[in-house]
Amino acid sequence: MKSFLDENFLLHTKTAEKLYHDFAKQMPIIDYHNHLMPDQIANDFQFSSISEVWLAGDHYKWRAMRANGVNEKYITGNASEFEKFEKWAETVPYTLRNPLYHWTHLELQRYFGITDILSSKTARAIYDECTAKLQTPEYSVRGLMAKMNVEAVCTTDDPLDSLNFHQQLKNEGVAVKMLPAFRPDKAMNSDNIKGLNEYIDKLETVVGKNITSFQDYLDALKSRHDYFGNNGCSVSDHGLEQIYAEDYTESEITSIFEKIRNNKDISYQENLQFKSAMLVYFAVWNHEKGWVQQYHLGALRNNNTRMLAQLGPDTGWDSIGDFSQARMLSKFLNRLDADNKLTKTIIYNLNPADNEVVAAMIGNFNDGSVAGKVQFGSAWWFLDQKDGMTKQINALSNMGLLSRMVGMLTDSRSFLSFPRHEYFRRIVCNLFGDDVENGELPNDIDWIGKIVQDISYFNAKNYFNF
Repeated sequence: MKSFLDENFLLHTKTAEKLYHDFAKQMPIIDYHNHLMPDQIANDFQFSSISEVWLAGDHYKWRAMRANGVNEKYITGNASEFEKFEKWAETVPYTLRNPLYHWTHLELQRYFGITDILSSKTARAIYDECTAKLQTPEYSVRGLMAKMNVEAVCTTDDPLDSLNFHQQLKNEGVAVKMLPAFRPDKAMNSDNIKGLNEYIDKLETVVGKNITSFQDYLDALKSRHDYFGNNGCSVSDHGLEQIYAEDYTESEITSIFEKIRNNKDISYQENLQFKSAMLVYFAVWNHEKGWVQQYHLGALRNNNTRMLAQLGPDTGWDSIGDFSQARMLSKFLNRLDADNKLTKTIIYNLNPADNEVVAAMIGNFNDGSVAGKVQFGSAWWFLDQKDGMTKQINALSNMGLLSRMVGMLTDSRSFLSFPRHEYFRRIVCNLFGDDVENGELPNDIDWIGKIVQDISYFNAKNYFNF
């Protein structure tokens, strides 16, 4: 019987052990999509407690605590830092077979050297030890990143963001790279006319020009896209239920924008047309600059309206949606490809029922110009666990080239989430190891080891040109 979370955790064969320890383990981390706070990296923030760095903003843990019957006071409420940690510690033993059980103890080991199991019995001692360490210089934000061998991170930034913290860090000349990613979801959210107009008003202030026509709007957004590019951005991202690819004319979009700017209601079809047009404009700009564009598809957000009103978005009330993806995704990618304006693209899928749909779709638009030009992105959010990762890897392996995959990302708000790269790498090594020992792949450790290193690091390094 293996010990829990020992050095060969998730590695079930000798070949898997060799692939991980000799090839994958030492690879630096390029975390090309996350929701980390740029100011905390730029200012090398020091957390006051393990609760602040571990529980604040982590809706994965919040959902588990709620499912365990923990009162909201101890989750997002006004309970003390230790009281919140204690409730999480009480919850952890009940998370058996949930990835949170693995992640919790992996993070305690990798960052703090703690091998004890977190529970109500160990809560006080673990809280005190972690909190004390977090007061020391080596446990600052950049110290935490250095412990995980993080080479580069891409934050997620609205077009209105000043990027002053990215500029600050670059001017300081530190080793770790922090690059912005252009996330214009609010700029195309015509579901909420009032909110979109408020956003456009803010954009007017940022660019110093009035926005009265659709062309004014495009010019203003393009200036922000250019601004991001001048500040080191080479990545964009969209969080969508599904790709929008309705037919439209320029005159139709101009008319729709006039209605929006005059606070008039638009029809369901006009809403889809506006979103479709905006996606195309953003994609064309991305192609002009040679950026990588990312599309996160399939989340059904804000299901609990009572708690949304109380706590706001991104607080743990989202789930997997069952949106139809294939036809519109094909139409969108083909529209760009037909005009030779399809840049490097990553498609992330949240519904595992669509894994093969996406894995097959990317092959339609890999044109030989770049290895892995169109990517099936790693398993994310609810699929960011052993079973979800394995299914995504197998779908990509069966229908494309796993060897060209750009690897893992955290998609996290926590500086303690970087061991998820290790988790992913161990799973990849274990799958290759099983195939070798079952005689399904040749016992060419050097070549397979190279592929493992490519998936872990080099593919992303080359794809993003960081």
